Amino acid sequence: MKIVRTGDQFLFELGRREQQWLVDLLNRYPCVSPARHHLHRSTRLPDSSQRLLDEALAQQRATTKKQVQEWLSDSRRFEQIETGCRVVLSGSEVEWLLQVLNDIRVGSWILLGAPEENLERALLNKKTASHFLAMEMAGHFEMQMLEALK
Repeated sequence: MKIVRTGDQFLFELGRREQQWLVDLLNRYPCVSPARHHLHRSTRLPDSSQRLLDEALAQQRATTKKQVQEWLSDSRRFEQIETGCRVVLSGSEVEWLLQVLNDIRVGSWILLGAPEENLERALLNKKTASHFLAMEMAGHFEMQMLEALK
């Protein structure tokens, strides 16, 4: 992935494989289970507060999922070039993509069992390998985008 900052916009050049990896990753959104979000357990809030949080998060995830699908289906999104494609993003789009990719990275880590140490020793098999790859690739794209924001 090559990144060129042009004023308030960012031009990303991706190889063909990178483009497919990015599309595949974004199609995984959302990855963090709604059950992972709880109000602080030490407070004595009514169950209705947790229900309101759950409803708000569900609405936010649905809205973001729709935005991801619209973003991916925009025929002008990926300008094809000889080596792959170009993607032009505003600063706010980069921030938004970072949030989406972080959900995918963290959600994939959770699906791996949230290993604290020795991640490379995590039990990998046919079921978990795709989560490990998604976590690593999301991290790769996040690091590239964060570097562009510097």
